[in-house]
Amino acid sequence: MKILTLTGLLLLAVPALAGVAPGQQAPGFTLTAVDGAEHSLADFTGQIVVLEWFNPDCPFVKKHRLHHKTMNETQAAYAEKGVVWLAVNSSAAGKQGAGLERNLKAVEQYAMPVPVLLDPDGEVGMAYGARTTPHMFVIAADGLVAYAGAIDDDRSADTLGGTNYVAAALDALLAGEPVATERTRPYGCSVKY
Repeated sequence: MKILTLTGLLLLAVPALAGVAPGQQAPGFTLTAVDGAEHSLADFTGQIVVLEWFNPDCPFVKKHRLHHKTMNETQAAYAEKGVVWLAVNSSAAGKQGAGLERNLKAVEQYAMPVPVLLDPDGEVGMAYGARTTPHMFVIAADGLVAYAGAIDDDRSADTLGGTNYVAAALDALLAGEPVATERTRPYGCSVKY
């Protein structure tokens, strides 16, 4: 990481996130879950997939996984409709929320019914342009990103929003309709690359 100064300000030059936009092909990946199983995006070809960027120690993740159960409830509502949900942790070794042991504990603590995939080198997170935890991506059955952004419309660390953008995107895809809101600004903790 480079350190730059500009008129007395200290700036950190961090690597740019490549990112993916709605309408683009979702980058493929293979990651190992905390239970040791490997999961590839290609395993779910023809299915709708939700990717949730995850950090068990982020207050915004706790908001939606522990206090309001947004993630578990949304996942459960769409699992019976064939939607796949994967949580991805791109925290680097030694950073907040990183490591196998911490994430195994989180699966139990948050009663997570979905695989938690570890991406410690951040390669998958950077390919998607994941900026926050949570940062949500909905991938349509054709492999194109249909939605990218926040889970809901309340950016606070405690209050639940009135609009669940992921649920709205899933409803549209399942009905064969275009997603009305394809992109929102994600909020939460920064991904700890």
